[in-house]
Amino acid sequence: MTNGPPRIAAIYRYPVKGLSPQPLSRTRLEPGKTLPADRLYAIENGPSGFDPEAPAYFPKQRFLMLMRNERLAALRTDYDEASHTLTIHADDREAARGDLRTKEGRLTIEAFFRRFMPKELRGPPKVLYGDGHSFSDVAKKVVSIINLGSVAAIESAVGAPVNPLRFRGNVYVAGWPAWREFDLLDSEIRLGAARLKVIKRIVRCAATEVDPDTGIRDLAVPQTLAKSFGHTDCGVYAEVVGGGGGGGDIAVGDTIS
Repeated sequence: MTNGPPRIAAIYRYPVKGLSPQPLSRTRLEPGKTLPADRLYAIENGPSGFDPEAPAYFPKQRFLMLMRNERLAALRTDYDEASHTLTIHADDREAARGDLRTKEGRLTIEAFFRRFMPKELRGPPKVLYGDGHSFSDVAKKVVSIINLGSVAAIESAVGAPVNPLRFRGNVYVAGWPAWREFDLLDSEIRLGAARLKVIKRIVRCAATEVDPDTGIRDLAVPQTLAKSFGHTDCGVYAEVVGGGGGGGDIAVGDTIS
């Protein structure tokens, strides 16, 4: 627990669903949208039916994702927003680089995944994108908020360090007591200059069992939650509803009220 008012301890986005997080020192939140470039792309694992001309929500099982494909956590990726270039590092070396806006760039990334995980593919891997679409685990465009106090409670229950990145959140909050986030359902909160409405608890899946540094499935997080706390939830989803000029800027260190 930290002293002082609750604050934003970290901000992350996931430009490609299932791949590694990208830390941000600050960003802007707009009403009805996710963090900029969060889950902007996904890797189709066999034909999914996704239509880029009419992008719609599909369950995460249609894509490469950590719940089933823990090897993804061993990759280190970087996404350059200006050039739409994804760089993938494997075994401490650059393994692939491609501009996801171009056919050639997408083919380069797809070829890497065919080599990297052939036994886990149900069909040709394909980079997917839909204008204005986010490949979130939920249909609504939301920001996921993780309470570091709750993560600390899970650490105590499991008896081992728990990397908060297991929960793949957008905003990590320091200064709340454990499970405080659940008290805020249907309430508005202010993060920096943005206003958000908390709408849903996040049910945790087997993806949280995977160590984000090693890609090894080593902690039974959902089972520990159920046994120790009577639920399998950690974190909340919130919708951006306003702020200065419609949206609002948030930055690491901003207070939360």
